[in-house]
Amino acid sequence: MFALLVLVSLLFVWTLVSDRLARWSITAPIAFAVAGIVLTRGQQPAVPLDLETHAFQRGVELVLAVMLFTDATEARNYERLDRSVGEGRLLGLALPASVGLATLAGAVLFPGTSWWLLAVAALVVMPMDLAPVATFLRDERVPLRVRAALNIEGGFNDGLISPLFVFCVANIVSAEGDSFTDLVLSALKGAVFAVLVGTAVGGAASWLVRRALDAGWAKPGELRLATLTLPFLTYAAAVLIDGNGFVAAFVAGLWYAHTAHAVGHNNLELAHDASHVMGLAVWFTFGKLTADEFALDGLPLKVVVYALLALTVARFVPVYAALFGLGFARSERAAIGWLGSRGVTSIVFAILAYTQLPPDGAGFVFQLTCATVLLSIVLHGITVEPVARRFHEAGGGRPLRGPGARRPPAG
Repeated sequence: MFALLVLVSLLFVWTLVSDRLARWSITAPIAFAVAGIVLTRGQQPAVPLDLETHAFQRGVELVLAVMLFTDATEARNYERLDRSVGEGRLLGLALPASVGLATLAGAVLFPGTSWWLLAVAALVVMPMDLAPVATFLRDERVPLRVRAALNIEGGFNDGLISPLFVFCVANIVSAEGDSFTDLVLSALKGAVFAVLVGTAVGGAASWLVRRALDAGWAKPGELRLATLTLPFLTYAAAVLIDGNGFVAAFVAGLWYAHTAHAVGHNNLELAHDASHVMGLAVWFTFGKLTADEFALDGLPLKVVVYALLALTVARFVPVYAALFGLGFARSERAAIGWLGSRGVTSIVFAILAYTQLPPDGAGFVFQLTCATVLLSIVLHGITVEPVARRFHEAGGGRPLRGPGARRPPAG
């Protein structure tokens, strides 16, 4: 309860000084991560956190479910664009290639490590999160097509990664006697149940919301609370029948997206606020785990090299190649390839791995995540403005009315 008191107090104080701190490039994720480092370190921390409890693991899973739901509802089509932004290639070609390259990089740098563990690490560090480049997505100096590509990719990649992550973790922690076939069938069952639950909840919610509006039973603004309940409802229903709660929430968001935007009146506002607050709690936990890792071993050089490869070669090469032939200028492909920032998505996956894997494997995955996220905050944070300025000087961006990207991510 004391931890909850501290987190809520930090949130209140942050809202009072956020604009002032923003002038010094201190964002909410940075502030909460630093608070986590300061308040949870040592043998007798001011705010003790027990990461081993079942309740904590469920809480982290719910954070991911809400994030996936809001991502799915907000990865909208861009009506002002009359051509593809390459989302099919980014998700179907570049994302698997990036995960493969990150896995191979791990095999070279950490010989003898289990391929399943290397795959888990790659699946954790490769999903992009838009928090470190949120301002870039609203910057009209940048071509809308570039912002749209990043926005849509960021909305969908974590939903596609989550079932693979669960499957690879299961292969590491499975009890003796569970064959590979058993694990594959279990993963498929979980995914199928998740799709069925997500479709049922998302489809039913869409019909009921439209019916309530048409009949005058509710006003658009009052339906924000109904929208907020959907990721929690979907996650709980999926878990009850042994389905994948993450995938279920993501599928429900896909079904509900059109209705949410048709209703208007900031129908998704409350869900975004909840995702934002829950994301800040994750950054606070990240601060604790980061402090633990630094206190034990620091960050070995191999870990830093892996993080650099994950942020550069493993991301840039597949994305740049996948977008070839779609009408993107070289500078646009380079910007999309470079600005694959990492944030709360990777942290949530890493925390789940940390609580489920054996100690050695958990520490290995979290070290890689810690280095990757910290480097991303620095490298992407300092390069966003120069990239936007270069587009402006080249005349690539155009002043456009209305939102050019979804609301800033929670991370």
